[in-house]
Amino acid sequence: MNAAAAQLPQHQQNELSNHFEEMQIKESLVMYNKVVSKCFDQCVYKFSSKMLDSTETPCLEHCAEKFLKTTARVGNRFQEIQAQAQQKQMQNQNN
Repeated sequence: MNAAAAQLPQHQQNELSNHFEEMQIKESLVMYNKVVSKCFDQCVYKFSSKMLDSTETPCLEHCAEKFLKTTARVGNRFQEIQAQAQQKQMQNQNN
């Protein structure tokens, strides 16, 4: 939590924390649904069987793996940028 939130009474901090957790879960579900939809649209062409065919399975695996790697890379880069911004802010406060 940031400094402003830390100054709130404990019950409001708990409410805020719960709200952020709910938002994070909702965003995760939205992202998951987007991945499923995108990969399905890209990879599944036939509906002649209950099972995926030999080309659909690797396509779906590759699509999901690509998404996960991209998401991880963006998250890591975002953390790096945030850390740099915090360092810069601390340097500016010290000057």
